Amino acid sequence: MGSTADKVSGKANEIAGKARQSAGKALGNEEMQVKGMAQETKGDAQQAKGEAKDAVKKVVDKA
Repeated sequence: MGSTADKVSGKANEIAGKARQSAGKALGNEEMQVKGMAQETKGDAQQAKGEAKDAVKKVVDKA
C-alpha cells in the first residue's frame, strides 16, 4: 500500500473507531467501546506508517 492509501485507511479506521466507541458508550456496551478504541489505535498506526513512508521517500528522492 502506498503512503496515501495508508493515511486514508488510517483516517477511516480512526473515524469508525470513534463512532464505535460513542455507540458503545450510548448503549452501555463496554465491548463495543473497547473494539472502537482498538480500531482507532489501528487507524493512528496506519496514518503514522503513511507519514513514515513519505519521510523515507523524501530522503531517497534527495539522494
